Amino acid sequence: MKVLITGGAGFIGSHVVDALIEKGHTVVVVDDLSTGKVEHVNPQARFYHLDIRSPELAEVFQQERPDLINHHAAHADVRRSVADPRYDADVNVLGSLNLLECARQHGVSKLIYASTGGAIYGEPVYLPCDENHPLNPICPYGVSKLTVERYLSYYGHAYGLQYTVLRYPNVYGPRQDPTGEGGVVAIFARRMLRGEQVVTNGSGEQERDFLYVADVVQANLLAQHHLDGQTYNLGTGVGTSINDLFAVLASKTGYAGEPFYGPPKPGETFKIYLDASKARQQLNWQPETKLDEGLSRTIRSFRNPT
Repeated sequence: MKVLITGGAGFIGSHVVDALIEKGHTVVVVDDLSTGKVEHVNPQARFYHLDIRSPELAEVFQQERPDLINHHAAHADVRRSVADPRYDADVNVLGSLNLLECARQHGVSKLIYASTGGAIYGEPVYLPCDENHPLNPICPYGVSKLTVERYLSYYGHAYGLQYTVLRYPNVYGPRQDPTGEGGVVAIFARRMLRGEQVVTNGSGEQERDFLYVADVVQANLLAQHHLDGQTYNLGTGVGTSINDLFAVLASKTGYAGEPFYGPPKPGETFKIYLDASKARQQLNWQPETKLDEGLSRTIRSFRNPT
């Protein structure tokens, strides 16, 4: 099978690319390298340095004729989405619509979409959030990802698109960018390894559902066989506070500094963790990597980058 993966030079997307190639699939990567890195692109993949909003995307479809799209490309910075919601919508909504139109026009009817479970539900009414939880995003990023979910439903109804939506929690692991606004594990780990001050935004009592990247990859592989128009949460169902994360990472890195607290950031949910029972029952998926082990692997990757 030939898979076109958008965002395939990025943190999560590049790991999915590696797994697809290992399974014997032909992989085409589209990435504008705004946050991805060309060195993360598997050399066995065919790479197009291209924005998903570009008219040239149609030429990639014309030339490659993929069987399946795996759509990971997105503007995923919550804080910038608050500061510049137009840009966020331009990339996430209009870019996705360009992709969907290319798929429709070139007869590609299968798609996996990487959505967000961390931002789409807003402040939870109950925890852990399942897929039936009310959708009340409190940041433009969450709004844009929900909008694309709605467009997928429309394309499924109108054009027969076979798709699956995977809603991600806070994913962490090797290749995560420690210089961006997102990715608290990568940011904390690198600063601790360098002996630099670590800043926690807000009280540190915020809770997140941390999922190791290899488990996300496995969900993507399983979803290829369940393009049923369904939405699946991924996650552990357990919230970990940022203060607890700081303590574990400090212990593993030998960091002796005290936590420093800055102001909370607008648009960020205070506590969120996800019920992934539906994925367990219908995709036969469950997380395999415990947080302690995943953090150890991530720290090793920063100590010994490849």
